[in-house]
Amino acid sequence: MSKKRLGKGLSALINSDDNIDQSRIDEIFIDQIEANPYQPRSDFDEDALKELAKSIEEKGVIQPITVRKIKAEKYQIVAGERRWRASRLVGLKKMPAVIRDFDDQEMLEIALIENIQREDLNPIEEAAAYKEMLENFEITQAELAKQVGKSRSNVSNMIRLLKLDDKVKNYLQQDAITIGHARALLALENNKTQIAACENIIIQDLTVRETEKYIDKLKNPFKNQKNKQKKEELEPIWQEAAAELEKKLKTKVKIKKRKKNNLIQIEIESIEKLNDLLEKL
Repeated sequence: MSKKRLGKGLSALINSDDNIDQSRIDEIFIDQIEANPYQPRSDFDEDALKELAKSIEEKGVIQPITVRKIKAEKYQIVAGERRWRASRLVGLKKMPAVIRDFDDQEMLEIALIENIQREDLNPIEEAAAYKEMLENFEITQAELAKQVGKSRSNVSNMIRLLKLDDKVKNYLQQDAITIGHARALLALENNKTQIAACENIIIQDLTVRETEKYIDKLKNPFKNQKNKQKKEELEPIWQEAAAELEKKLKTKVKIKKRKKNNLIQIEIESIEKLNDLLEKL
């Protein structure tokens, strides 16, 4: 498929209540209609479909779907696949449709933009849709972002989600983790580590902020330890004082640095040694 510039966008390509020419609406047998092969959605919510089916059963199909004719007595959905699926659930024989002429690239554009703008895609489906648009059209991420009504950074960050391990992608699609969690997990390049961290995040029900700290510890295991050691390091004058006490008390003495008052720890072997020490003091 050769590349082509994006068209005028969803509003110029599919139907709305304001621009449908009623004279062009046809009643088409449902079994003559097939799904859009460029449909980016892999999952249609069953409960939502049942609700739509109930509405269609009571009120009928209010807005016609858009189709293109691919051969005699055979049509392909351009927009409105949920209405078509719900109508099949109800058992309708025919449904209203507007027949338009679209080529394969226009089909791809409409299928992707329709779902993105209507927020019907899960994060991975949306990311894959962006990637497919960039690969099939001569556009930049900035141009794509404008076309779908998102920021360029949002489009870029969404596409990065495709670098996640497949198992982590599945957790994201199932809403076990959020996009925020997923973005944090991208910092882990090893797939096994990424999966283990993801499952730990789910088990502990970590927030995104807690996840970011957790990932940072995984990536820099000695960072906090070094900072802690540096923080706990005594000034030379305190180190000298501890050494002098050891000499005088003839036992090990440790001075622990704290925020306010430092803590002196004295090792005592027995109660007798403690009594001796108390006499000296």
